[in-house]
Amino acid sequence: MIGDNIEVKILKVDNGVVKIGIVAPSAVKIYRNEVYKTIAEQNIGAVIQDTSEVASLKEVFNNVNKNR
Repeated sequence: MIGDNIEVKILKVDNGVVKIGIVAPSAVKIYRNEVYKTIAEQNIGAVIQDTSEVASLKEVFNNVNKNR
C-alpha cells in the first residue's frame, strides 16, 4: 500500500520477470519515470519560454508596489 488509497499488486513472476499492477483512484496520475520526466520538462518549458518574460513581469510587479 502507498498511503490509504493506492495498492501495488504482484500480478505474475515468470523467469525473473515481475509484472505489477497498480490500483488507484482515477484522479491519481501514474506515469513511468521517463514519461513523467518528459511531462515535467514540457511543463517547465511552457511556463518560462523566455527569461525576458520573467524580467518583464518582475518590473510590472515592482511598479505596482510603488504605486500603492
